[in-house]
Amino acid sequence: MTASSCPALFVSAPASGAGKTSVTAAIARSHARRGRRVRVFKTGPDFLDPGILERAAGSPAYQLDLFMGGFAHCQALLAEAAREADLILVEGVMGLFDGDPSSADLAAAFGLPLVCVIDASAMAQTFAALATGLARFRPELRHCGVIANRVGSPAHGRMLGEGLPADLPLIAALPRDPGLSLPERHLGLVQARELPDLDARLEAWADAWEAALRPGFRFKPVSFRHEAESPPPQGLAGRRIAIARDAAFSFIYAANVDLLRALGAELVFFSPVAGEGLPACDAAWLPGGYPELHGAALSANTALFADLRGHVDAARPLLAECGGMLALLDELTDADGRCQPMAGLLPGRARVQPRLAALGLQALDWPEGSLRGHSYHYSTLETPLAPLTRASNPNGGSTAEALYQQGSLRASYVHHYFPSNPEAVAAWFGSPP
Repeated sequence: MTASSCPALFVSAPASGAGKTSVTAAIARSHARRGRRVRVFKTGPDFLDPGILERAAGSPAYQLDLFMGGFAHCQALLAEAAREADLILVEGVMGLFDGDPSSADLAAAFGLPLVCVIDASAMAQTFAALATGLARFRPELRHCGVIANRVGSPAHGRMLGEGLPADLPLIAALPRDPGLSLPERHLGLVQARELPDLDARLEAWADAWEAALRPGFRFKPVSFRHEAESPPPQGLAGRRIAIARDAAFSFIYAANVDLLRALGAELVFFSPVAGEGLPACDAAWLPGGYPELHGAALSANTALFADLRGHVDAARPLLAECGGMLALLDELTDADGRCQPMAGLLPGRARVQPRLAALGLQALDWPEGSLRGHSYHYSTLETPLAPLTRASNPNGGSTAEALYQQGSLRASYVHHYFPSNPEAVAAWFGSPP
């Protein structure tokens, strides 16, 4: 058992939309631009917030999820970060106590110092009551203060802090400013790669954080213990895996990429939206993203569709997740009713609708073993294919996604978390033609 110590902070809130991402990113950029090594994490399954955090910190953002990865995996990620970082920041998900496992569960599991970001735009003295209630609800949590967001004036900020107990200080009062928010679309924030002014925004956020931060606040060190693990067997040594990565296919866990490399695979990335074909490879992965926003570009890339068909005809593994699966159907209709022909490797069609179609953590039994992940999409699918199997939801929710397979093509709405079963991942991507 080894231990590494590093200052850390868990940033949560009473609800979604309070400004957790912008505050976490502001703190990360503030320290990174001063030459400090910052490592950032996002609680739970999320691809959009981590893109913002990664740009802010200048280092990869990883997910921490006690269901998808498990305690030991999350512990290992934090311990690795602590060995090389000057500061660890973890952004929560939804409200502090929402979900199972919740942000509070994660913060408690690793003893992370915690702050709540509260949208104070429509409250005064009630701010202190809400902050105190959050801090006292589970006494084992290490609350070290509270952050007021969208504050109307310096006088408003002083009023917010007056009712707080001495052990729950007001760390910062950030002003109400539309420039300190991010544009959104279905599924969440607009992707970092689609925001040309993101670095300027991050600099402004860091400036606002430094101006609002109350004197005397210090990040508390946390000791992260970790049992040394043997590296995974090189089950993919000598295998070349092609991964689609661009604005249409961007929902990629950093830990998934790390695992494929740790298993010995050579990875090559390509952009379907840019018109690129499938690189020479032994296996391929089409992750999720926003194919519906790039339907015309994808439909025009007929050479890639032919490459993918040849890949499957040669019995080489092809994994398609969520948006990657939609791109392999006969056709895809976007939210405005525009229909585009897709690759035609999977029979069926999908339509993006204005309301959420599915959401939930998922456990899915592949023939090679069980994997964990999550589902979150606005599209509905019609296909004559019979599912190979269906996922289960650990929280008893209605979302139970199908796993489809045609030859060496495997597809599902599930975004798989590869570290949940490295052996199964190696067996699938390593299967011979």
